[in-house]
Amino acid sequence: MHNMKAWHTIFFLTALISAAGLQSYGQADSVPPIPPVLNLVSVDPWSGNVEITWLPSPSADVAGYIIYLDKDTQGATELDTLYSESATTYTRTGSGSKYYSESFVVAAFDTADNISPLSNTKRTIYSTAVTDTCNKLITISWNRYLPEPGEILSHTIMYSADGSSFSELTTEGPEATEYVLDEFEVNSQYCFYVTANLTGGLESHSNQACVNTSMRRPPEWINADYATVEGNSAIRLSFTIDPLSERGDFILERSESSSADFTQIHSFSNTYGNISYTDTEADITMVNQYRLVAVNSCNIRSEVSNIASNMVLNSERKESMIRLTWNSYKEWRGSVSSYRIYVTTGSYPEERYTLTPSDTVYDIAYADLMYEAETDKICFMVKAVEGSNPLTENGESDSRVACIYVEERITVPDIFTPDQNSINDFFRPLLSFTPLSYRLVITDIKRRTVFETADHNKEWDGTKGGTPLPEGTYLWFLKTLTPSGKEITRTGTVVIIFNR
Repeated sequence: MHNMKAWHTIFFLTALISAAGLQSYGQADSVPPIPPVLNLVSVDPWSGNVEITWLPSPSADVAGYIIYLDKDTQGATELDTLYSESATTYTRTGSGSKYYSESFVVAAFDTADNISPLSNTKRTIYSTAVTDTCNKLITISWNRYLPEPGEILSHTIMYSADGSSFSELTTEGPEATEYVLDEFEVNSQYCFYVTANLTGGLESHSNQACVNTSMRRPPEWINADYATVEGNSAIRLSFTIDPLSERGDFILERSESSSADFTQIHSFSNTYGNISYTDTEADITMVNQYRLVAVNSCNIRSEVSNIASNMVLNSERKESMIRLTWNSYKEWRGSVSSYRIYVTTGSYPEERYTLTPSDTVYDIAYADLMYEAETDKICFMVKAVEGSNPLTENGESDSRVACIYVEERITVPDIFTPDQNSINDFFRPLLSFTPLSYRLVITDIKRRTVFETADHNKEWDGTKGGTPLPEGTYLWFLKTLTPSGKEITRTGTVVIIFNR
């Protein structure tokens, strides 16, 4: 065993001498330096800059250091490179550490551009302060500084009131991440920062967190701008809030009938000026009523908006008439100035009729629309328009869309009298729709074509190229494609008779 150990020692020394000899003959240096040791990251509570310090790499040929922002599972992002072997500090300006905690690592590189493994990670302290004016409490919270085990000795919380110099508020243990202050003056501004006291006399500071202990001014009014049906599947709401309000907490309530209680469906925090919300759970086939309620930090209700309600439009065809009915819009601070009916017979809705604020029923002759239909249905929507709102802009509200299906009917006369007396002088099939394609061919009994057209509005005058044809029976062939995509082919006869 002794001889075996001696042999290994001789072999190892020989290998070292050989390696040194190879390097002396110009072999490229591929050995990375030893990583530095990151020993402190600390936020400047006044500027928000982050001070980063490390112990230098012990490697002999270090040329500088690379500072990285460590994004955990997303990897490290290079922030800067310092071309100095003696560098041991770096200040990150414009840091996000005023708004959240950040982690950092450092690497060394040598004269051959070899980069060391990353150093250990250090994370900044991010502090927040929240005032509970109901219970007169201020809660200061912070995340733990990321150190080596046992590195944190305690936490010191510093405070300032109304711009005074910072002084010590309290000292908490190494595991603490929160402190509740229960004695302070109202209508004042308090600022705090947290210091982690570390081994070796080091300190890591957090950002400043400031709160105002004054009671905020509630809104004097909230305007429900509109409740409008969106996409025929949801109800979109808008509320305008008194711009002088200093409170931003609200709850949205819904009632599913005029007699039902309101229940909360959503809440909003730190929201000012305007609130928009889309209720995807609402049943648009029924009238839903909404209101927005301002609450303070104790969840005590103050100002309540006017009610906003959606319109439910229904359409029904009774023989030759289409009847539209809807509920009146409720309840703008102004008033309904008009209702406008939009009709969709093709790709886009078109405004067709303007009605008075008292109208909630409207009849339309089916014959006025049936020939315009480019699909298998005709759809309607009613828009309510507000007037004279005393607080903000006038609102508009769209009803749900209601449709009737187009009756795809073809009627063909079997006799006509083209004697130019303006009575029954022309022949054409009567369609209750606008066809997507159309072809009409008329022949005599010997199958000779006397008339042909692809225009469903074009009529046959009983001639062939302008020459009158004799009385008798003629054959017709019709092929058309309906708006619903149905192809219809029909044949029949028509008789020409002249009045004597």
